[in-house]
Amino acid sequence: MKRNLLLIALAMTLVCQCAAQMEPGAGRWKTWFITSGADHRLPPPPSDKNEIAKVIATQQTLTSQDIQQIEYWGAGAPGYRWYDMMFDLWMTDASGNGAVANLLMGTASYDATVAAWDTKYAYNRARPFNASNKIGVYGVKPESPSYPCEHSVVAGVAATLISHFYPALKDSVTRMAQRQMNSRIAAGVAYPGDTQAGFDLGKKIAELEIERTKDFITKKQWDGKIPDKPGLWNGKNPMSPMARYNKTVVLDSAGQFRPGPPPDFTKEMDELRNYKQTFRSRANAFHYASLSTNDDLLSRKLFEYNLHLNAPRAARIHASIAVMYYDAFTACWDAKYTYWGIRPDQFDPSYKPLMGTPPFPGYPSGHATMSGAMEVLFSYFFPNEKALFKQVAKDGAESRFQAGIHFRTDNEVGLDLGRKVAGKIVERIKADGADGEMKMSSPKLKTGK
Repeated sequence: MKRNLLLIALAMTLVCQCAAQMEPGAGRWKTWFITSGADHRLPPPPSDKNEIAKVIATQQTLTSQDIQQIEYWGAGAPGYRWYDMMFDLWMTDASGNGAVANLLMGTASYDATVAAWDTKYAYNRARPFNASNKIGVYGVKPESPSYPCEHSVVAGVAATLISHFYPALKDSVTRMAQRQMNSRIAAGVAYPGDTQAGFDLGKKIAELEIERTKDFITKKQWDGKIPDKPGLWNGKNPMSPMARYNKTVVLDSAGQFRPGPPPDFTKEMDELRNYKQTFRSRANAFHYASLSTNDDLLSRKLFEYNLHLNAPRAARIHASIAVMYYDAFTACWDAKYTYWGIRPDQFDPSYKPLMGTPPFPGYPSGHATMSGAMEVLFSYFFPNEKALFKQVAKDGAESRFQAGIHFRTDNEVGLDLGRKVAGKIVERIKADGADGEMKMSSPKLKTGK
């Protein structure tokens, strides 16, 4: 058994020879909902002596289950598992609070990571594997200081947010966070003091941001009135009709880029009736209706550019995407419930779309709005891939026409709206201090020897 564990550990180490990037200046980057990372600098780390012994003792009793946990939580950036979990929760949350929960998963993780990087380079604590030759490394060798543990920071953020917004999951996510923390000790890349300090820091930042955004979701109650004029949406139980009154992050208001009213859809209805489906058009429609294409694409690009090894930059991108989802959703819903744009199968009850029509107005398309925003924001972070992102945005918007649940104007206006929202986010992140920073060599780490 021990021989097999050693072979697994060796394989993990060989696969992960590329070193994580340093970003020693990340502690000075501009944050979203806290004043600065420096304002949350932690006290000095505990003495190394006892902590070294604890890491050694942990590694001497590793099991195959421990190795599995190291592999699971070591995959991707520190928040990789949590971002996916929160996105799934948000996508199935009809309460309206899911939009803020997903927003804070991005911004609080980033803000707490910035604060962690400020502390890291204030004390320059060496990683356990640098402090003792008795400690092995199971996975990537991070080049940043050890204190506090960046994975535990995000674990603290995630456990706090999910416990707050989805209290039924509190016990589960608390156990998950502890497993992530334990995995970093077992991997030889963090001390117990690093993980606890990181968790506490993430928890603190998450609590501050929950308080900071407590009034983002409007308290206004819908009056239950659906316009009964001809040519307007006429369904039942519309989804989130009051979201247009939610506060925004980078936009001045939900209606800052509100488009003009929709056109007469008579000609566009003819276009839909005459559209000839193909295997490819059906495949495209179901692809974008069933998969989180933007998030899968982001994960792929983070991996391809090795940014999953760079905790601050990965967190920065995820935060920007979370703000994009929140503000673009709010702006889109503002337009939807300003105009109550009719859906094709309501305009012509004899028309049968390829799939079920969502329970809210059609103009502009939400998929197209998110696609346009994705195109601009992804192109900013990965400029060499601009043509790809433009095509993905086009395909995502077109999928809603191919599905028969949106008119073409819904998609064109949605793409334009999303691009404008993302443009404001790009303006904001251009001023956060991260652009143009060069990778710097590490200052000498304090080994405690």
